[in-house]
Amino acid sequence: MKKIIPPFLMLLAITSTLNAQQTITFLSKDGVTVTADLYFINDTLPYMVLCHQAGYSRGEYKETGPKFTKFKYNCIAVDLRSGEEINDVKNETAKAAIEANKPISYLDAEQDIIATIDYAYKKSNKKVLLLGSSYSASLALKIGASDDRVKAVIAYSPGEYFGHKLKLKDVVKSYDKPVYITSAKDEAAEVTKIVKEIKSPSKLQFIPIEQGMHGSKSLWKSTSNHGEYWISLFMFMRNVK
Repeated sequence: MKKIIPPFLMLLAITSTLNAQQTITFLSKDGVTVTADLYFINDTLPYMVLCHQAGYSRGEYKETGPKFTKFKYNCIAVDLRSGEEINDVKNETAKAAIEANKPISYLDAEQDIIATIDYAYKKSNKKVLLLGSSYSASLALKIGASDDRVKAVIAYSPGEYFGHKLKLKDVVKSYDKPVYITSAKDEAAEVTKIVKEIKSPSKLQFIPIEQGMHGSKSLWKSTSNHGEYWISLFMFMRNVK
């Protein structure tokens, strides 16, 4: 039987390299230089901020960053100071923070995300869509709950990554915006505990049929069931205004 590929996935496949990438820098709240990759379409569109998981860099979105622009967003894949390297892309923000003797914990990276939102909002004067992966997914939900410049959050494998310093289940009780949350299949039970606390009328938790992957790696072509993740995200994005 011939396998039918959904039209949206065909679009992603044939246009994934059409958007030019440029590296940009700006300052975080404590003066650390933040490095990011900008996937720019035009100055009339809002921005999507893409945040990586632990131990990684903006290289997490080397493949998927251009694809996200098909949702009609300019995209910024940002190096957060808590990270190292992935896909041959070194984390320049982490290097700058270490050289400046600044702390590099997960929670310290929150200010880098906020600085990226500052940059994006000033460029477009439009609300930002915030996407996080693993620990940064948790930070995205935390920031989204209180920052009026964030219109929606996409969270890949959020969790309680901060010990006694932050309980995500408590923070998300005040979150009332559109939100899409997913994870690997074996993470879903723990993620559901967080989703249940979110009172937003526009929330979607996607649990894959196959195992999938932790974080936004679920969207990589190397993940066998990346198609079902993309389709569920597309369904969510159709309703994000």
